[in-house]
Amino acid sequence: MKIIVGLGNPGKKYEFTRHNMGFITVEYLADKYSIKLEKLKFRSLIGEGIIEGEKVILVKPQTYMNLSGEAVREIVNFYKISTDDLILIYDDIDTETGYIRIRKFGSAGTHNGMKSVIFQLKTDKFPRVRIGIGKPGIIPLMHYVTGKISTSEAKLLRQSVEEASGGIASMITEDIDMAMNKFNKRKTDE
Repeated sequence: MKIIVGLGNPGKKYEFTRHNMGFITVEYLADKYSIKLEKLKFRSLIGEGIIEGEKVILVKPQTYMNLSGEAVREIVNFYKISTDDLILIYDDIDTETGYIRIRKFGSAGTHNGMKSVIFQLKTDKFPRVRIGIGKPGIIPLMHYVTGKISTSEAKLLRQSVEEASGGIASMITEDIDMAMNKFNKRKTDE
């Protein structure tokens, strides 16, 4: 069983913001694999189903981004899974818009949601899919990440969500190394 967590902020105010790329990807997976995200459990909205033959639990923590780790810890502890079977999806300012990065483990960087998860789990050894949202330029970081996705970004971010979905399917059916080889692209790879 895999637990797939998309990080984001609950509520209408944060829908379609850059900081909700994890939520958007989990919603895309739920739609693609006919998984209903309707149970409120572990301070999260969850759905159970099958992706590529593997039982999964899709998770959208409802604790707000900076406390995401509390919800993730609750679900990991309840199901007693190894962190190898946890996949986190989140926005990343250090990855260019339109690109994703799959990693086996790593630091949180500047991402407060990931800082919370790593703090609560007491490890950074879990797979993650980072969805690039690019750097904010002159806009303050908080306003940029919680800002609505612009029309010009929407197509690129939609492609990133589709790529992330494919990467997660590859992580399930093959392994993380294969997924990294297939989906971690640089501009020169295109």
